[in-house]
Amino acid sequence: MVGKYPVITLCGSTRFKEQFLEAQKRLTLAGNIVISVGLFGHSGDDEVWTEGTKEMLDDMHKRKIDMADGIYVINVGGYIGQSTRSEIEYARSRGKTVEFLEEA
Repeated sequence: MVGKYPVITLCGSTRFKEQFLEAQKRLTLAGNIVISVGLFGHSGDDEVWTEGTKEMLDDMHKRKIDMADGIYVINVGGYIGQSTRSEIEYARSRGKTVEFLEEA
């Protein structure tokens, strides 16, 4: 079976690791290819904070957005940080769909 599955990149603060994992599972079971973060810097992956790594990961995440049809924002409690705002603006500027876990 070869199907056409929408590709969604997850965006949001990495402090919401459990919500990222839940969204990844739910969206995958709904028939989407899900691209997520590689590390959870705000949830214990301290490698993120070594020199140059955060900048590389932020740039890499924009490339993940380029690969996707849209993004899904993990905005627990309505929280959207500066990096996530940048990703939302980037996605919109490239015509990607933007969906949110919680209504803003």
